[in-house]
Amino acid sequence: MCTVNWLGGSVAFFAMALGVIGSGVGEDFTRFRGTDATGVAEDHPGLPATWDKETNVAWVADVPGQGWGSPIVVGDRVFVSSVVADEANTPPQGGLYLGEGVRDPAKGVHHWMVYCFDLGSGKELWKHEAHTGRPVVPRHPKSSYAAETPATDGERLFVLFGDLGLYCYGLDGELLWSRMIEPKKTNMDYGAAASPVVHGDQVFVVYDNKEESWIASFDTRTGEQRWRTPRDEVMSWATPFVWENKLRTEIVVPGQRVNRSYSLDGEKLWSFDGDMSILVIPSPFAAHGMCYLSSGYVGDAHRPSFAIRPGASGRIDTEDGFVNSEFIEWYQPRASPYNTTQIVYGDYLYTVYDQGFMTCHDAKTGEEVYGKKRFSPKGSFTSSPWAYGGKVFCLSEQGLAYVVQAGPEFEVLRTNPLDELCIATPSVVGDKLLIRTLTKVYCISESGEQN
Repeated sequence: MCTVNWLGGSVAFFAMALGVIGSGVGEDFTRFRGTDATGVAEDHPGLPATWDKETNVAWVADVPGQGWGSPIVVGDRVFVSSVVADEANTPPQGGLYLGEGVRDPAKGVHHWMVYCFDLGSGKELWKHEAHTGRPVVPRHPKSSYAAETPATDGERLFVLFGDLGLYCYGLDGELLWSRMIEPKKTNMDYGAAASPVVHGDQVFVVYDNKEESWIASFDTRTGEQRWRTPRDEVMSWATPFVWENKLRTEIVVPGQRVNRSYSLDGEKLWSFDGDMSILVIPSPFAAHGMCYLSSGYVGDAHRPSFAIRPGASGRIDTEDGFVNSEFIEWYQPRASPYNTTQIVYGDYLYTVYDQGFMTCHDAKTGEEVYGKKRFSPKGSFTSSPWAYGGKVFCLSEQGLAYVVQAGPEFEVLRTNPLDELCIATPSVVGDKLLIRTLTKVYCISESGEQN
C-alpha cells in the first residue's frame, strides 16, 4: 500500500485541448501525486518517454533502508523518508497479499530517517534521524514503517511516520517541532499508510484503525493541534484530499463504512454510504469540477467508482442508492482498483488494476470506453499512474514502466525497465521524472548532460 507542478505557448494550448484540469503550475511537487493530487504533469520537452538504468538517467541516489513515500520537491531540493533497521527482517515482495500482515513488529533497532538531495545532481545535502527505537506495531508484508509521502507548504517539510509521529523540518534540515502519535492496532496488522496534506496554515492527518480513528489538523508553524474529529472507520488508508471547488474548500476522505467531507474546521459537511470495498486505499482527486472516489479490493464483488458534484450537505445517497442523487454525477459498480489511484487525463478516466489490466471510462459520464486490457509482459501494480505529453505511464512492481497512448484505444507504445521492486508513485517536476525503487531514487530527463 502506498498505502502518492507536475511551459507555455503551444504546450499550454495542447494541455488545454486535452482538457487537463488543474495541472499543477510551478516547479514544486508538494504532496502525494503532486500539488493538485491529479497525477497529471505539465508538459515539458525534456520529460522522457524512454528510459532504463542508463538511458536518460540524469543521476541516481542511493537511499538506505526502506520507504514507499514518493519523492517531493521544493525548489532545488528533493525529500524522501525511510526507515533503516539494524537487523535483517522479512524483505518486501510484490504481488497480492490476501491474508494477514506481518504479525510481529520488525526485529532490532530502527532508525526513522529523512533525506534531502540536490535536484540537479542527486548529491545528499542533509539527513536527519527523527526517531530511534524498536517498532511497536506490525506492518503490511510489502509496506514499510515509512509508507507515507511527505508534504510541504514551500517553507516547511512535514514528514509523517503513521504509527509514530508527525515531524516538521525547515528546508535546511532543522527540526522545528514534532507531535507523537499513539500507535493503535490496525486491520490485519497492516499499519498506517495515509499521507499528510497541507492547506494554508494547517496540515491534515488521517489515522484509521481498529481502536480510535480520527482526522486532525495541526498548525504548520507550531505543531499545535487545531482540531481533532473522531471517525467511525477501521479499514481505510486513503490519503485525504483538499478539494478547492467553485463553491468552497473541503477535505474529502473516503471510508469503508462512509465517505465523508469535512470543513477546514473539522465539521462534517456531507457523507454517503458508498458500499465501498472492504479495504479502502485509492485517494480522492478532482477533475472537470468533480471529485472522484473509488475502492476496489480484489476479493469484493462491488468495487465502486463515484464522481461527486460540489455543494453537497448532509447525506447524499438516496433510497434508490446512488442513481438519483443530486450530487453523485455518476457511479460505476465494478470500475475501481485495489491499491492504485485512478487518473483523469483529458476526458478519460484510466484505471490500473493490481493484477495487470487497464480500463478507460468517460470521465464526465462514467461510460466505458474500453474494458480490461492486459499489460504485456504481465506485471502487478501498486504505484499509481501519471501522465504528460499525451501519454499515461504505469509502473509495475517489477520496475517496468508501460507507456500507454492516451485516448480511446488501448496501445502500449513501449516499456521502460529498471529491474527493481517499485511500490512508490513517481513524481514529476519541470523536465525531471523521479522514480523511487527499493534502494534508489532515479532522476530521469531528456534535458542537459547525463551523468
